[in-house]
Amino acid sequence: MTQHSLLDTNSPLSAEQAKRLSDALEGLDTHQLTWLSGYLAGLGAQHEGASSATTQPEAGTQSAEIVVLYGSQTGNAESVAELATDRAKARGFNVRLLDMAEAGKKTFKAPLNLMVVVSTQGDGDPPDTAEGFHELMHGRKAPKLDEQTRFSVLALGDSSYEHFCQIGKDFDTRLAALGAQRIHERVDCDIDYEEDAERWIEAVLDHYEHRSGPAAVAPTTAANASSQPTYSKKHPFHAEVLESIELNGRDSDKETRHIELSLEESGLSFEPGDAIGVVPQNDPAYVDELLDTLRLDGNADLGEGRLLRDALLHEFEVTTLTRPFLEHWAEVSDAAELRRLMDQQSRDELRDWVEGRHIIDVIEHFPVKEIDPHTFTQALRKLPPRLYSIASSYQAAPDEVHLTVGVVRYESHGRARGGVATTYLADRVQPGDTVPIYVDRNKNFKLPHDDDTPIIMIGPGTGIAPFRAFLQEREERGAQGRNWLFFGDRRFRSDFLYQAEMLQWRKQGLLTHLDVAFSRDQEAKVYVQHRIREHAAELFAWLQEGAHLYVCGDGERMAADVHSALLDAIRTEGKYDEEGAREYLRELQQAKRYQRDVY
Repeated sequence: MTQHSLLDTNSPLSAEQAKRLSDALEGLDTHQLTWLSGYLAGLGAQHEGASSATTQPEAGTQSAEIVVLYGSQTGNAESVAELATDRAKARGFNVRLLDMAEAGKKTFKAPLNLMVVVSTQGDGDPPDTAEGFHELMHGRKAPKLDEQTRFSVLALGDSSYEHFCQIGKDFDTRLAALGAQRIHERVDCDIDYEEDAERWIEAVLDHYEHRSGPAAVAPTTAANASSQPTYSKKHPFHAEVLESIELNGRDSDKETRHIELSLEESGLSFEPGDAIGVVPQNDPAYVDELLDTLRLDGNADLGEGRLLRDALLHEFEVTTLTRPFLEHWAEVSDAAELRRLMDQQSRDELRDWVEGRHIIDVIEHFPVKEIDPHTFTQALRKLPPRLYSIASSYQAAPDEVHLTVGVVRYESHGRARGGVATTYLADRVQPGDTVPIYVDRNKNFKLPHDDDTPIIMIGPGTGIAPFRAFLQEREERGAQGRNWLFFGDRRFRSDFLYQAEMLQWRKQGLLTHLDVAFSRDQEAKVYVQHRIREHAAELFAWLQEGAHLYVCGDGERMAADVHSALLDAIRTEGKYDEEGAREYLRELQQAKRYQRDVY
């Protein structure tokens, strides 16, 4: 962050005050500055308490509360919504945090000041808990709004998907169409969203403050700030690798690793259902090939002491293609074919062309004779951390955290390729090395509070990871609730992940049922959805008795196939029609009894 010198000539401070404040701010990181801004806002509001009553608010806005409405799949949108709530309270607003799972037509009975934060799941779907609200707002029963209801939308997404931030766009368009007044333009955030989110929060609150005037505030900001985690993706903990064990047998065509990391002296803790964010680095061989193709010097200076090769290794996403990069390269290369592919009429053709290709393929296919480092890197997005479901219980092993990592390797368009983080963990990190990590909370994938509640876990492949943590936790707590696991993979002999542990848990009774599906062990492929249909009657009975249902794993196909099988089981065993079965599952989602962690 660039900070201009603070002087008595560019501030209302004396020269001595400006110097003391500049010295105090020196070396503070973004987290610390963010906390400080909220703290100072609270102090300022107290000093202005008496005079604020003289501010004349716009008619109709002083009594309207701010509702921070969020729809979140993995917790990112919820975290931003919580930050917005804290910032609004620091300014003295009457504010309410509301999950879209709990929102309905009655939410809009009175005029509202809305701050909408919503993520897009996959390529254009709403978060699970926001699905019902999304349907309501886009259906015939949607509430009729007027300009007394004001709103702004922050959309979270991933620009590598065609329908980037689609759900945020949907809500932004629909709220305006229903009659509400947009008070700040929608902001679309890529996976590196924090700074954009903070700017949006402050800008929207400025709008609402201008309309309603400031209010006095209790000095709670500093107390709340102490709960901020010590480690984050910008300041990760360097965890020592204790073990890296391949879980698949010799005959397997898959590579899955069980990785154990030390948390000693970190102060980090977690709950089953949380994830570990791994801050990876790009493959050095790939980076060198990229530099050779571009004919750039890896020691080129990017400013602030940053060298090009180091930045490409640690700072930038240099594999995944995004639309912003393609648009940038079309301009830089002036390639007629790439410009044509970027046309709206060529969307399907572009999607097919991009499939299986990386940034280096675009550079080779549409070469540029000369390019400088800044021009190349300006359209690259930040290298994002990769999230892995935690495969262990903190209660069982508080000084460690375990991950189940499916290593991605494949060939496409004549080039061998691999997952950025998975090959980093499998090939370039050995026991004794350290890996930068942080804990990523997932409030939408949690065990029931009541240990007597039965749970049904569906997790093929690496989707078994959080359920290993669930079972360890329930064993540690002596939970009496029944546990049912559906697991699937390719072959029993080589791909039954954590087989010994699962069979031991079944033997001792912790696992009430263990149903497996190995797709390649017979001529007709069998998947977990087939096992669900086979056991539909008992599964529905468990749901009727209050069981919680969990699905983890592939979001492109498995999650949809499992969802369809669950609908079939509910329809046939519960005697529901199609809409009734969908409503049954929707109610489970809203009650947090049907939770998914899909990727």
